[in-house]
Amino acid sequence: MIYIDGNNLSIEDVNAVASGSEKVGIAESAIKQIQYSKKSLMKILDSGKPVYGVNTGFGSLLNVNVDRKNIVQLQTNLIRSHSSGIGEPLDIETVRAIMLVRANTLVKGYSGVSENMIDFLLFMLNNNIIPAVPRYGSVGASGDLAPLAHIGLALMGEGDVFYKGKIQNAGTVFKSLGKEPYSYGEKEGVALINGTSVICGILALEIKRSEKLVSEALGSFALAFEGLSGTDKAFTEWALASRPHEGQQMIGKAFRKLFNGSMIIENANKSKVQDAYSLRCTPQVYGAVWDTLQYARKVLTTEINSATDNPLLLGNEYISTGNFHGEPVAMVSDFVAIAMTDFGNMVERRLARIVDTNLSGLPPFLVKDYGLNSGYMIPQYTAAALCNVNKTLVHPNSADTIPTSANQEDHVSMGTNAALKLIEINKNVKSIIAIEYLLGAQSLEFRKHEPSPATLSIYKKIREIVRPLDSDRPSTGDIGAITSMMDTEEFLSLIREKSGFCR
Repeated sequence: MIYIDGNNLSIEDVNAVASGSEKVGIAESAIKQIQYSKKSLMKILDSGKPVYGVNTGFGSLLNVNVDRKNIVQLQTNLIRSHSSGIGEPLDIETVRAIMLVRANTLVKGYSGVSENMIDFLLFMLNNNIIPAVPRYGSVGASGDLAPLAHIGLALMGEGDVFYKGKIQNAGTVFKSLGKEPYSYGEKEGVALINGTSVICGILALEIKRSEKLVSEALGSFALAFEGLSGTDKAFTEWALASRPHEGQQMIGKAFRKLFNGSMIIENANKSKVQDAYSLRCTPQVYGAVWDTLQYARKVLTTEINSATDNPLLLGNEYISTGNFHGEPVAMVSDFVAIAMTDFGNMVERRLARIVDTNLSGLPPFLVKDYGLNSGYMIPQYTAAALCNVNKTLVHPNSADTIPTSANQEDHVSMGTNAALKLIEINKNVKSIIAIEYLLGAQSLEFRKHEPSPATLSIYKKIREIVRPLDSDRPSTGDIGAITSMMDTEEFLSLIREKSGFCR
């Protein structure tokens, strides 16, 4: 059980809850602040003061006052009107992450919501009643309004949810469980939907996936590097330490461990002066990617423990803030997308080199009877195509803004789209790495010297599911098999053991 207090949620917590391996409760330390915030809101309303989104309209309708008798209906209307997303629903894991982040924001006690509303949200999360949230519709300010509204609609029993393997009406599911749908109190609708939780939920999962891809790519690099008969002189500790970026040191250390005892590399060191950049500069590039991910971790950890509602309450004060603006995590999403796109680019450059007999010294396209056989000619095309897709996707969404709400909200982050594209970029990078495993293992079939014990163990793992290529056969199934193996904890543990590289 993970207990949330608004201050200590980690990216690991988000991933654990998203996967369904942990349930969630409210920390005892947070309850008093939640209750105090609710009482403060009611006192402010009793004073008759206008409070944005509580007794006024929303967006450019902020100057329209709403009668006290209608302020509860206002919240219900808000959820209904803002449920305007389109596209395929986000996957269940992603929505679980979003629900957790939103709940953690609300328990900070700056939003004026009741403990009951947070409990209801967690009831749905813990019972795996997961709202169907359309993929598109958020501009990342004022928060993730449309997608979060679809979560809010489900709480009311009016939206659709994933439950027991199918999409059902939320009200029907609640009825089957003897549970009444939630009725929003003052401010609770706007508090639920006004914030960056969709960006954060997606980004928390994708940072973790990105880190996993970096770890897994160490193994595919080992196969390709030895297959290309690389020299590890550039990975010498003092040489890398002369430029002391942390990621570069970590990657270099992993390579030294991976390549220890390689007869291929020992032989190459006698004759080679230096390698091409896609081999020699890998610690610098992979290290920069790793450092980018650690920076993204820092920003996101702050964001998921922040109050991103508007207005915020503290005692008898209420302030209309800009904390809902998604720019911090929008820019970080773009930054990670750039890093992972270039990560894939470097892997693809080695693939191009490994199938080119003039550069590799290996048979053309890694097959003996070439000409009659095309060998692994086309997997490199596939990697190139995926790189092209990523290069198109990687345009920074946060560099764009389109005014909304009659120009009241005249600068937005587009952070949700930035996070969404990262899902696709990482899927593509994963496939590119799988292709490097495939071609890297094949390249070792033609080397007379022994690779390192670590590289050999990785090679043998690939050979458990993919046999050597002797004559042409479809490679789609082999790529898919490797991709599936990359999802297993056993495989990741092997790479971590042999490289010593782990978080």
